[in-house]
Amino acid sequence: MKTSDRWHSDRLRTEITVARWGTYGVPVLLFPTAGGDAEEVERHKMVAHLAPLMDAGRAKVYSCDSVAGKAMAERSGSPDQLMALFNLFHQAVAEEIIPAIHSDSGGRLPVVVAGASIGAFNSLAMICRYPHLISSAVCMSGTYGIEKFIGGRFTDDLYFSSPLHFLPGLEGHGLDTLRQRMVVFASGSGAWEDVGESWAAAKVLGAKGIPNRVDDWGPGYEHDWPTWWEMLPLYLDDLLP
Repeated sequence: MKTSDRWHSDRLRTEITVARWGTYGVPVLLFPTAGGDAEEVERHKMVAHLAPLMDAGRAKVYSCDSVAGKAMAERSGSPDQLMALFNLFHQAVAEEIIPAIHSDSGGRLPVVVAGASIGAFNSLAMICRYPHLISSAVCMSGTYGIEKFIGGRFTDDLYFSSPLHFLPGLEGHGLDTLRQRMVVFASGSGAWEDVGESWAAAKVLGAKGIPNRVDDWGPGYEHDWPTWWEMLPLYLDDLLP
């Protein structure tokens, strides 16, 4: 069963859509690739590959528009504006989208986040920024030094949006909570993949005692949907009760 909700986000100054598939189970929020919308995961058959988990009542799948990623892909704004939008997008997910998921789920259940490419960056950023809302993250084929795609100067928005920048200085309750979470980095080493990005991010998490693992699926796996079709159901089957 598929439903969708759409509203105007004053924070993002645009309309955002959240789509949902399934009837009950652990909420799983999928972030699209850079230019994707809330229904990208359905058009590219990811939802179909997750159907066994939904049919078993283990997962209830959600996805939202890639507002900041789309702006980055289209170069619609200065580097400072794009980094500010990533910061605002993460805030909107935490303060608008996840509360909507809680309302739909009938309680404040911890959310699993997952995504590929820019969706992997957003998944990592969300669990590191808001570990009280997220239980685990599956980050597939990601690039985590987001500034290399945007350019510009170092800003507060870049610092707060990028775990590679803010994690080294993170202390206190947020870090204590994050140390009870799990981050999976998965990447192929075929065309357009760079597993070194996963190892670099894992090193930053490991230095702070945050549980994580890196899986290199090898040269037969490229930066494309068939790779992610295999990865995500396997990892969710392991992470979900």
